[in-house]
Amino acid sequence: MSTRIDSEKIFILDFGSQYTQLIARRIREAGVFSEILPHTISFNKLSKLNPKGIILSGGPESVNAKHTLKIDPKILDSDIPILGICYGMQLMAKHFKGKVHASKKREFGHAEIKINRSKLLNGVPLKKLNVWMSHGDKVNNLPKGFVKTASSSNSPIAAFENQSLNKYGLQFHPEVTHTQKGSLIFKSFTKEICQCKGNWKPKNIVKKLIQDIRKQVGDGKVLLGISGGVDSSVVAALLSKAIGKRLECIFVDNGLLRKDEATQVLKSLNRALKINIHFSDSEKLFLKNLKGESDPEGKRKIIGKNFIDVFLKEAKKIKDVSFLAQGTIYPDVIESSGIKGGKAHVIKSHHNVGGLPSYLNLPLVEPLNSLFKDEVRKIGLTLGLPKSLIGRHPFPGPGLAVRTLGEITREKLDILREADHIFMEELTNAGLYNKVSQAFAVFLPIKSVGVVGDARRYEYVIALRAAETVDFMTAKASKLDHNLLNKVSDRIINEIPKVSRVVYDISSKPPATIEWE
Repeated sequence: MSTRIDSEKIFILDFGSQYTQLIARRIREAGVFSEILPHTISFNKLSKLNPKGIILSGGPESVNAKHTLKIDPKILDSDIPILGICYGMQLMAKHFKGKVHASKKREFGHAEIKINRSKLLNGVPLKKLNVWMSHGDKVNNLPKGFVKTASSSNSPIAAFENQSLNKYGLQFHPEVTHTQKGSLIFKSFTKEICQCKGNWKPKNIVKKLIQDIRKQVGDGKVLLGISGGVDSSVVAALLSKAIGKRLECIFVDNGLLRKDEATQVLKSLNRALKINIHFSDSEKLFLKNLKGESDPEGKRKIIGKNFIDVFLKEAKKIKDVSFLAQGTIYPDVIESSGIKGGKAHVIKSHHNVGGLPSYLNLPLVEPLNSLFKDEVRKIGLTLGLPKSLIGRHPFPGPGLAVRTLGEITREKLDILREADHIFMEELTNAGLYNKVSQAFAVFLPIKSVGVVGDARRYEYVIALRAAETVDFMTAKASKLDHNLLNKVSDRIINEIPKVSRVVYDISSKPPATIEWE
């Protein structure tokens, strides 16, 4: 009998907010299953999903605009508990005949709110709260039957609620880490208002996923392309638990991995899982086909095509395969499937979503496609994967190709591998590897004058990048100690003859991205 850990569901209706995924993650962290749906969903479809609660996201629109984003009014008129955030609050206010007007002063960034008596905010042990605002409109007049539960200097109505209707609104963003006690607010909504017990936990999730895999696969054999990254490793662990030796894995070494990565990954996986891994050394093929290409998207396409070709060649050697497994995770699905209901831009395509050709004619097994990255890591640890594997910093699918700017050559890759290895080694020695969210070296296609001993050198430049983030949607450069950076720089320049200069990237995301390409 299937473990019904997703019987309690909170649905987030998306209006194009950049923070929508964060809302879903915060609900999951409260132990309740959450899912993002487009704001256009009908009440009939939504009610059939048996929601315990609904959250209306923020968004870039104005509720007073002629062609603004709307919602099925039956949803707002239902007795389902609803929490509106920013745009969601304003939409609720307008629906219930309140007044929403453009603010004379746009409120963006930190603000302090004063909390009144409130069922939603009851769990917050503070009378004043530092929160994150991002809005141009504000609620000027309360709808009939609603009471004000918080205010700021710029937003006299920063929160409201109507307990008899089970409707709650927040002008600020509790999902953002800049808001104090945001997790307590979501806990109050899920537990106190929606009456959820909270059974969305790693052990329960693992049980359900294994049950679902066995139900889908039956006696079939499953093929998995494994990279050594967190997602594919966790999929391998799940499948190994579910179907044992009927799992076949293919590892393609494209020559774009970090120093000794292929050897280390294979050793870790064999030690932890004892699975069948078919290894393909394809470095020469990839480097040959990447020759002369310097455009980032061009490199991605070449790598993707070559991976498919190699994968198919190796797959033909394996008989009686019935399913293809992929490490697709929930953010991949959201960003690639058009779930988002607003006008958000697609930053990049994801190779796991429809990445392999349809003529493989194999049903997909994607056990992680409802999970966020932090949940995947917890699942991996629950399955017994080593922390050294689960705790690895994110690594892009195209590998070092997007950290080697310009044309790819073996020489440049070898330089970058050594520089990156030195950086990681010193971060580890300083006890900082697990304290920064992501760190790596970048090869820059420029040369700079340097002097080593009495000799003039005109050689390449290496950039170092270390970032701190909770959600990878926003990030700040890590404030690494200058003595550490000096040590890393000295080692790179002295140990790698082809490097004359090292720089440190202090850009934040946004406007920059974490990766350089």
